[in-house]
Amino acid sequence: MNMRSIAICNQGNWKGKLVLVGAFLQLSAFNFQSSACHAQQSWTLEQCIDHAVTHHIAIRQRENQQRQQELQLSTARNSRLPDLSASAGQNFSFGRGLTAENTYTNTNTSSTSFSLGTSVPLLTGNRIPRSIELSRLNLEAATQDLEKARDDIRVQVAQQYVQVLYDQEIAGVAHRQVAIDSAQVARLEALLSVGKASEAEVAQQRAAMAQSQLSATQADGNTRMALLALSQLLELPSPEGFSISEKPVATLQSPLPSLPSPDAIYAAAVSLRPEVKAEQLRLAGAEKNIDIARSALYPSLSFSAGLGSNYYKTSGFKGDAFGKQLKNNFSQYLGFNLSVPIFNRFSTRNSVQSARIDRENQLLSLENTKKQLYKEIQTAYCNTVNAQQKLLSSEEARRNSEEAFRLMQAKYEVGKATSTEFNEARNNLLRAESDLTQSRYEYLYQRALLLFYQGKPLSL
Repeated sequence: MNMRSIAICNQGNWKGKLVLVGAFLQLSAFNFQSSACHAQQSWTLEQCIDHAVTHHIAIRQRENQQRQQELQLSTARNSRLPDLSASAGQNFSFGRGLTAENTYTNTNTSSTSFSLGTSVPLLTGNRIPRSIELSRLNLEAATQDLEKARDDIRVQVAQQYVQVLYDQEIAGVAHRQVAIDSAQVARLEALLSVGKASEAEVAQQRAAMAQSQLSATQADGNTRMALLALSQLLELPSPEGFSISEKPVATLQSPLPSLPSPDAIYAAAVSLRPEVKAEQLRLAGAEKNIDIARSALYPSLSFSAGLGSNYYKTSGFKGDAFGKQLKNNFSQYLGFNLSVPIFNRFSTRNSVQSARIDRENQLLSLENTKKQLYKEIQTAYCNTVNAQQKLLSSEEARRNSEEAFRLMQAKYEVGKATSTEFNEARNNLLRAESDLTQSRYEYLYQRALLLFYQGKPLSL
């Protein structure tokens, strides 16, 4: 806004000049206070994104899910190892029982047993290696899910960051309008004191200034709410002392750069986007699930070995000592266990068919994810094109409104236009500046979103 065009008709009226200077000082004080507030802790977009990715609860939950998949992979790999177990038992028997002499008598017996055993799978129909591969695919899919969650947070932060920038600029426009109206009120009051303006004109201009002050108050409130929403997205404990930096916003090129087609963007995005990679990995996992289900059709072979000993005692009979019996009863065993599936009530067949259905569903899920990605790119492309056209139109409207306001202001200050005409021109300029600000930030965000789909970091 060209503030030099604001002047007082009566150059000799020192009171009007003093009030006008006060209006400029008020505007300067507002700008100084805003700069001081921003200097407390100004965050760039990159800093906001990095903080949100590190601290957001949804991201931390995804990280825990990834850790769970790492543990499942470790469990699948360790299933190749032999197991080892030890057991001890103590049994007591009371009442009538058969003796060594083939007679029945009332006796009390006790027995103590110890054993140590191990087993290791030798052949499992390739179930173990396939389970390991499935766990690895699930881990990679969880990693892509984590990256997708990070991308979602990045987009949300960028969107809210742009909203804060927009609200801040709208607040700046509103306060500049307050300064203009304050200067006009001061000019009319000066003219009123010398009899060149009416009370009605002064009252009407004061009402316009009050409306501008209300708009500025609302704009400040919108800015505070936008900052609060951004600070909550960043998981900050309080928005106090939090502000963002306006420096990262790039200067718009003239003319605006051309946009790649949605098909070209999709061709690049489909091989980069983590949600597509995650579904592709799950499809590969569904294939492994079919192989795992079919492994039940093949024989399985395991090896086992163990050690054991027992101690017996019967009331009324003298037995060897505890240590001697453990030594005498010490035994070892080695064994192989072969299991050949013949008929299991069609359970394996149904498991294989169920796994194949799961694969078909996963294939549909992958196709749906790709279609959803293409729809998102189409929407972002159309929004960017619309924002481009809106930006060009808004720039033209703002230039025309600014020129119309400048001419109307000059006419108003020499008494050739009414306050209603002046306020209408001012409101038109305010609306044009608001539309230009909105279209500018909308275009910057939508263009950054298209670049983001092509694998570039979010940046304004």
